[in-house]
Amino acid sequence: MLTDTHTHLYSDAFVEDRDLVIQKALDAGIERFFIPAIDSEYTDAMYELEKNYPKNIFLMMGLHPTSVKENYKEELNHVKEQFENRIFYAVGEIGIDLYWDKKTLDIQKIAFKEQIQLAKKYQLPIIIHCRDAFDEVFEVLESEKGNDLFGIFHCFTGTKEQAEQAISYNMKLGIGGVVTFKNGKIDQFLNEISLEHIVLETDSPYLSPVPYRGKRNESSYLALICKKVAEVYGISESEVAKITTKNSKEVFGI
Repeated sequence: MLTDTHTHLYSDAFVEDRDLVIQKALDAGIERFFIPAIDSEYTDAMYELEKNYPKNIFLMMGLHPTSVKENYKEELNHVKEQFENRIFYAVGEIGIDLYWDKKTLDIQKIAFKEQIQLAKKYQLPIIIHCRDAFDEVFEVLESEKGNDLFGIFHCFTGTKEQAEQAISYNMKLGIGGVVTFKNGKIDQFLNEISLEHIVLETDSPYLSPVPYRGKRNESSYLALICKKVAEVYGISESEVAKITTKNSKEVFGI
């Protein structure tokens, strides 16, 4: 059994064949799908997905850093309202993204911190999005560190030193399609990090692993990521599946 700890199955990229894509993943042994939020525009689609696959779909709620705009306070209120009405399994995806817009850094930091505090209130993990912003993300995590701070550093693409720093804040490393890229670099040091700190993810429909790089990603491709991680660690795919699924259960509590 494999767990995809990060997949946007509600995305419009799957509008024509969503059920087929999910069935393909189930047939490949991926039985649990953790679904990150982006902003209020996607909330209804997430709920619909959960309604259709209640045994397999586990929702998060949060405001993605690229959706932190002038109306971010309204969006954060939406997030908080959802938590008052129902159960979620994480606050995410949240964090800082300086690839698309550096001008919003200050409000991205505010939104990040507020949502970390929301996670602490509900004793939930956070799922971190970090793009071109390791120093900024670590600065916020340093200010919030403690036993009540934990989660997953989604789509980890940093150095070994940055991996160790993320782990020091009680974060697992979310390993996805980048581990299969020739220029991905994380495969060069990953086996120096204990597998107990690793979870697997696709981030579908984004970041497809080789040989599908550049095409739409799917949760079924998690098997390819598992295979590459097994090669990197020199162990069996079943062992990688067993350990990373156990790790996911520790993070999400289910």
